[in-house]
Amino acid sequence: MTDALLQKIDGGILTITLNRPEAANAIRPDDRDALIELFAAADADPDIRVVVLRANGKHFCSGADVVKLADGHAKNVKRVTDPMRRIMTGAQRLIAAVLDCGKPVVSVVHGAAAGIGAHLAYASDLVIATEAAYFSESFVKRGLVVDGGGAYLLPRMIGMQRAKELVFFGDKLRASEALGLGVVNRVVAEEDLELVLTELTGRLATAPTSSIALTKRLFNSSLDGDRAAAFLAEAMAQEIQSYSADAKEGVRSFVERRPAEYRGW
Repeated sequence: MTDALLQKIDGGILTITLNRPEAANAIRPDDRDALIELFAAADADPDIRVVVLRANGKHFCSGADVVKLADGHAKNVKRVTDPMRRIMTGAQRLIAAVLDCGKPVVSVVHGAAAGIGAHLAYASDLVIATEAAYFSESFVKRGLVVDGGGAYLLPRMIGMQRAKELVFFGDKLRASEALGLGVVNRVVAEEDLELVLTELTGRLATAPTSSIALTKRLFNSSLDGDRAAAFLAEAMAQEIQSYSADAKEGVRSFVERRPAEYRGW
């Protein structure tokens, strides 16, 4: 990894740390592509059971690196569909990498999570935020249209009217309000953050990983199809999981009245 992105694996937990505090962890194209690769690799690695996304410095992520974007716009002549292609193969692909990762993804948000930074958190499976954290749909303040899957994620998470309000005005969504809307799972004091993170990730790292992966896929696709499709997918996922070692261990441990020892497959 580059200095802008750090990674550490410990006890089945992959921790990815955004490490450009001097730029409020704004994401450049190279950083984005490296993140996509990390999530894809985590998905394929059976030894990784959980992915944690966090950041160094005062803020989680201020969004895409606008300075880098402006520089690129100045040097390039626009052709029809070029900007669209960049969005679809860039920001959207990053959010899809989080949504499609078969391992539970936990984002740890402090300070600002703006633009694509907010969407990284929204796409995660669990979000822990400090009391000083806030989210912002900053696109309108730069004369831009929401990207990075925002138009897909936000209405599904908080409803159409509230989503429009956040995007039209770009106002800050404080951690306490985000908790009430269901955007985050925990709001904690700064001094309690590591304890809560360790407790949650520790439980996930010893859980039946394939069961969580299949359930994650069912949940993420449930709002895009009808009931018949959702029921069929659920039944198929149940059958697939029934062949897993963890499913057998879960049933055996219940019969033997002992704690289950899941291996993640």
